[in-house]
Amino acid sequence: MGATGNAIAASGGGTPNEDRRAAGGWSDIVRAEKLCVSFGKVRALDNIDLAIGRNEIVGLIGDNGAGKSTLIKALTGVVRPSSGRLYIRDEAVDLYNYSVRRAHSLKFETVYQEKSLGEKQPLWRNFFVGRQIVNRFGFINVREQRRIANEILQRQLGFRGVGIDADSTVAKLSGGERQGIAIGRAMHFDSDLIILDEPTTALAISEVQKVLDFVRSIKRSGRAAIYIEHNLAHVHALADRLVVLDRGRIVANIRPAEMTLEDLTRFLIDLQHGTPATGGHA
Repeated sequence: MGATGNAIAASGGGTPNEDRRAAGGWSDIVRAEKLCVSFGKVRALDNIDLAIGRNEIVGLIGDNGAGKSTLIKALTGVVRPSSGRLYIRDEAVDLYNYSVRRAHSLKFETVYQEKSLGEKQPLWRNFFVGRQIVNRFGFINVREQRRIANEILQRQLGFRGVGIDADSTVAKLSGGERQGIAIGRAMHFDSDLIILDEPTTALAISEVQKVLDFVRSIKRSGRAAIYIEHNLAHVHALADRLVVLDRGRIVANIRPAEMTLEDLTRFLIDLQHGTPATGGHA
């Protein structure tokens, strides 16, 4: 199966963000070729070939220790690959000078499962931490930050009539709403690729749907997402494409429409026992 997922690209009549990205002239937001990461004698990633196309949600699944976290760290500059090539918007990256700061400048954002928001701080501060809007005198423009935060809450995240505004503290929010804030922050800063590291972990069932809706809004805005998730039902329902990692290698690249949730579960169980099913999905 082709790695880019170009068939999922928007075709005409898109949002301004979609049209802007479609006019960019690149086919993959990120592409890894023969990417390897070693820690001493341990090969954490082994010859990874992966491309994330425009406007798609790619589910990254696999057992604990399969290499999912190492892969996203390599894609976002946290760890340096031992060998291989990395391309962003079809331009080769100098791996020796690639860093988290560089990934941010290239519009990559990661939303982690652990807490990433200031509990006692108002939402407008959380939106703009490290990226404050300042006036011509160099002072933080609090009024403008509040205005933009309220706009994001209402228009982008749908927080209407629920008693939550820019001055609400994070402590007032439910778990799903907090993840929504983190996703909304990434979208506001115009990220082309948003990586979600198990965003529904430890959430109540009622909160999970909120997060899944927030993830769908990423694609609607013309962006791409890598969605790491242990809950197969969630990722199977949400992703355009499923990439399966096992012991540092990509062993399958699956369209959910081509494999039922039951078959996917059976495939992963067989994989854990060393007897992966066959059928041309690799």
